[in-house]
Amino acid sequence: MNEDYLKGLNPVQYNAVTKIDGPVLVIAGPGSGKTRVLTYRIAHLVNSGVAPWEILALTFTNKAAKEMKERIGKVAGDKANQIWAGTFHAIFARILRAEATKIGFPSDFSIYDPSDVKSCIAEIVKGQGFDPKAYGVSDIYHRISMAKNCLISPRDYAADAERLLDDKQANMPYVYKIYDLYIKKLQRSGAMDFDDLLFQMHRLLKENPDNVVEKYRKKFKYLLVDEFQDTNSLQYGIIQLLVKYPGSPQNICVVGDDAQSIYAFRGATIQNILDFEKDYPNLQVFKLEQNYRSTNYIVQAANDVISHNKKQIRKKIYTEKGEGEQIKVIRAVSDNEEARMVASMIAELKLRHRMKNEDFAILYRVNAQSRVFEESLKGHRIAYRIYGGLSFYERKEIKDLIGYLRVIVNPKDEEALKRIVNYPTRGIGDASLSKLSLAAEVNAIPLWEVLKKAVSFDNSISTRAAKSIQEFVMLIETFQRWLQTEDAYEMAKKAAKLSGILDDLAKDKTPEGQGRIENVQELLDGIKSFVEEDTIGELQTEVQDKTLSSYLQNIALVTDSDKDEDDNDRVKLMSVHAAKGLEFKAVFITGMEENLFPSLMALKSKDSRAAIDEERRLFYVAITRAEQHLVLTYASSRYRFGKMQYNNSSRFLEEISSDCMEIKSNNETAKVGGMKLPSQIKMPLKTTSSQAPIQIKVSPVHLIIPGAKVLHERFGEGKVMNVEGAPDNKIASIFFGGDIGEKRIMLKFAKLQVL
Repeated sequence: MNEDYLKGLNPVQYNAVTKIDGPVLVIAGPGSGKTRVLTYRIAHLVNSGVAPWEILALTFTNKAAKEMKERIGKVAGDKANQIWAGTFHAIFARILRAEATKIGFPSDFSIYDPSDVKSCIAEIVKGQGFDPKAYGVSDIYHRISMAKNCLISPRDYAADAERLLDDKQANMPYVYKIYDLYIKKLQRSGAMDFDDLLFQMHRLLKENPDNVVEKYRKKFKYLLVDEFQDTNSLQYGIIQLLVKYPGSPQNICVVGDDAQSIYAFRGATIQNILDFEKDYPNLQVFKLEQNYRSTNYIVQAANDVISHNKKQIRKKIYTEKGEGEQIKVIRAVSDNEEARMVASMIAELKLRHRMKNEDFAILYRVNAQSRVFEESLKGHRIAYRIYGGLSFYERKEIKDLIGYLRVIVNPKDEEALKRIVNYPTRGIGDASLSKLSLAAEVNAIPLWEVLKKAVSFDNSISTRAAKSIQEFVMLIETFQRWLQTEDAYEMAKKAAKLSGILDDLAKDKTPEGQGRIENVQELLDGIKSFVEEDTIGELQTEVQDKTLSSYLQNIALVTDSDKDEDDNDRVKLMSVHAAKGLEFKAVFITGMEENLFPSLMALKSKDSRAAIDEERRLFYVAITRAEQHLVLTYASSRYRFGKMQYNNSSRFLEEISSDCMEIKSNNETAKVGGMKLPSQIKMPLKTTSSQAPIQIKVSPVHLIIPGAKVLHERFGEGKVMNVEGAPDNKIASIFFGGDIGEKRIMLKFAKLQVL
């Protein structure tokens, strides 16, 4: 057995890799080599004689699973391809494909994405006659999702007094009824949503203890879980069913960091990792505390911040990468100035340290903050990319073609069926479709069965519509016959052409129309690549399945962090949540203000202590993305929800030792060594505003002329230096002095008083 790979491990990593039997918890601080430990541990299992197909490794992204397999392959060779490694959703979907009939689903069940789910819920709300303004689709979706992730069925929900009271107070007392109808609709459509891949997996195991549970307990001798702090109650419940039973060797290894638990809003619970030792008394714990990513000032700041959280597994992260540069704290007058200062600093660092755009990340608490940074980066001609934009798979033309592919594989898929039945337009109007949908509801059968005999269900359907429906059914049935012999690419190519999608898109001769055709071609190219590759990546099976059904599962399980990869040299703009797991040479954490970071929602939460602790963990994650340069910025004022707000700096800034920081305000710099933070970033913990707008009496625009002295509600007293532009769009250059300097202000929107 070649053990050279073990020589590069530090002592704690070595012990975590080589202790292969019994329950193991690896607490992995940021930048501590977590992925290396996890992958080498799996490789060591294989090299120690464990059959690769007896290993189950669960991750949170397909990207992580792919990277894991690639690394294992370098140590263990081709055996890596036989390991069951993938996301919770991908692995459970694979098991459900094999076992779905035991819980009343077809093996080729569809997987509904969030837009499908919302469409489904909206239809139920409309069908029940509920007020759509009161019954917000997104809110209902969230409530149902949280219920599933807490293992609460529709029946349990209807008996849960606390949930019912919460729904009633939110003016939608019938969520329990919508939940029940939604579940029945999914079953009738032969479909599952993302939460069902967990919920139905748990149900499958609970309802089949003798055959299914026993089968997979025997199959998976060793179970590993990455990012364990992000698991919810449902995921942990499934893990427990597979691992914790009388006589079990309890060969489970979980890797994670409680200090990076930031997904409570998705149902993740930090208690899983905090209580793991109680569940497994014979547990061995290994703490990876050496940070290989960041310099000392950054690591010290992270330690300072997280030390304020009460519930945690104590550890002390350290680094041997040197002191590095102090953390810069920038105070700006406004959010626009904050963005300008960030863009200027990026340009300066690029010049001084010969850094590339891709070395920088601008992080923010909420996505709405991105706009001002986009504008400033454009002004400095700095290329950037926003994470979290419209995904390729969310574009209309892509969803239309995939809708056809979904119906070909599973004609009971009602959401996909409704999407394509009259696209391209074939004379099947909304009125006809509504009648047929109602017939499906009344008879409790799939819409597809109604379409096949449309006239017998409703003789008021027009002759033209009936003929169009018949032709549509024949088209789908023709595709289904080909499905038996054609691979995914041939099926998709035929569907794109014969459905009329390509002809319909070709009618639009604009650049946008051409772009939509190119997008469809890009999808077809991707399917061709899927068919021709030797493996199918993260979702590889023992038999390399190139069918359309397999392809649809593959793309349905792509996670947010796997989407729309772009290796171009661009500054990355993203929310702090999206930055988890990434690292950059230079990181700007922006909007460090009370009510923004920590968020107002956290401050007003029923359990504000727990909510603020999670915000602090989020800040900890943000800090630890930085390798060499870390900049924290905040603005004294910013527009939010259409109103000007005046802000105190975040309480989190006070929690960092002052000797770590260098304070900047515009171009003035003050060294901070062994002193309390300056007054501009000190703040009382419960204050919400430190200054109020100046009260002014707005003067007519024609009085604002060069030389006039004016008063501005934010910038105070200034002198008009110049006025230019057309009468309806005059712009004044006004010098306010001090840190503010000269501002260009459009007068029709300005609030100025001539003194």
